[in-house]
Amino acid sequence: MRRMHTLLPIHIAAGGLAIVLGAVALSVKKGGTVHRRSGMLFVYAMLVMGFTATIMELLKTPTGPNARAGFLVAYFVGTALTTVRPASRWTRAIDGAALLVAVVLALYSMVGAVTIFNLPGRVYNGIPFAAPLMIGTVLSLAIAGDVRILRSGLRRGGPRLARHLWRMCFALFIAAGSFFSIRSRVARILPEPFTTGPMRALPILLLFGAMVYWLWKVRRKAPPLATEERALAGEGRSLAS
Repeated sequence: MRRMHTLLPIHIAAGGLAIVLGAVALSVKKGGTVHRRSGMLFVYAMLVMGFTATIMELLKTPTGPNARAGFLVAYFVGTALTTVRPASRWTRAIDGAALLVAVVLALYSMVGAVTIFNLPGRVYNGIPFAAPLMIGTVLSLAIAGDVRILRSGLRRGGPRLARHLWRMCFALFIAAGSFFSIRSRVARILPEPFTTGPMRALPILLLFGAMVYWLWKVRRKAPPLATEERALAGEGRSLAS
């Protein structure tokens, strides 16, 4: 229990920081210095948030829903980062290992969804069956993309940036959803008017709205090759530093 009390503030702080940094990275000019730095700090915060959640869950029960949170978060931010790294044997090795992690997580999610669906009320510890079903579905789509990348290599231009974008956004959704979905958590930080259902749903809607906007923008008008290469090179330097 002492470990739980030690890890909980770290988990909360990392989650809050991830939400702020993710919002910054999503709203500023893509490929710029602020975007790269806030994005990398977002990744670090997400990893701390995810793995502290995993450790705390394992201290309670190895079969809890958050036991795989760290691996789920690491998968999405890790593959988002390798997308904007120059292709190499190292990035292919990471993507191959990530694919195996995603397959295992998808299977767990789908089995969990079926199990919860067959329970009375179709809820387990406050978690509806739709939650693991959604995670499993998103992971399945991500796996299909991973297989295509490992077979044919990364595409250039808009599709490459879109892959990076949606995976980072889904990681941000995990952090934001974990916080805003529970009223008591929001009430500890924000005033009463912000704890209502619509107000707690608003950040999630804004996140997906911003994601759809940027996906439309990068696919509609991909940046020139030279601009893309400079942005990717900047991301690579940030990762190496």
